[in-house]
Amino acid sequence: MSDSPFTPAVGMVDRLDSKGFGPSEEDYAFVEAYLAPGDFDPDWAAKLADPERRATREALSAERKARDWPALSQYREANEALAGQAVDVVFIGDSITEFWCVAQPDLFTGGIVNRGISGQTSPQILLRFMADVVALKPKAVHILCGGNDMAGNTGPSTVRDYQNNILAMLALAEAHGIKVILGALTPFNIVSWNPAVGDLRARTTELNAWQTALAAERGLARADYFAVLANADQHLKPEFHRDGVHPTRAGYEVMGPVAEAAIRRALG
Repeated sequence: MSDSPFTPAVGMVDRLDSKGFGPSEEDYAFVEAYLAPGDFDPDWAAKLADPERRATREALSAERKARDWPALSQYREANEALAGQAVDVVFIGDSITEFWCVAQPDLFTGGIVNRGISGQTSPQILLRFMADVVALKPKAVHILCGGNDMAGNTGPSTVRDYQNNILAMLALAEAHGIKVILGALTPFNIVSWNPAVGDLRARTTELNAWQTALAAERGLARADYFAVLANADQHLKPEFHRDGVHPTRAGYEVMGPVAEAAIRRALG
């Protein structure tokens, strides 16, 4: 792209240019519109359906991944700004985590830090774990990911691949004295960006059952978001979503107390 926001770098350098990473003002505006109660703004619906706009965003995403696949640049400056400050809990994950700081900003105060990045899979989050969690020296970490693994955002993978990535995060946390909160995968109704993956209810149930057993075996805190978000068909309740994947503000309002209870268990 001729209008690339990135400064070219070759090989190992002293410092990477993080310009172009992280949500834009338009991204924040979209999240606010998505989370808001009532009907979805038709102007935003038209923008999301625009092929040219979609192609531009896909090109930008591809360029970001080519330059910094795990997006270590996104929170680089924010992490440096926290040097020497007490951090109680880091929330790390994908868009479900990233949108949360817009839906419930009051949750992410007083030592609770959000390090979610939209679209990421567990291998990308694992690669960020040292920089975005361990380096902040928190008392606990809240891990919520897996939906994008099932959706194939970074290519095909296996259940064992996902499990190994979670186990590696647990090992890093344990080695640095960080308590772990495992967040249950939230219900998926449909993956609009990759419908070929089909119905993910059985796979979500499988991964959540594994997490539950792991938490019991290792004495980890567990935040069961699936239980408060799912209906009898194991889909997101209609009052909690617009796209079948991401909670609205109403969804986050029922997730918040679950997270707070898990934090109390972990820190207690």
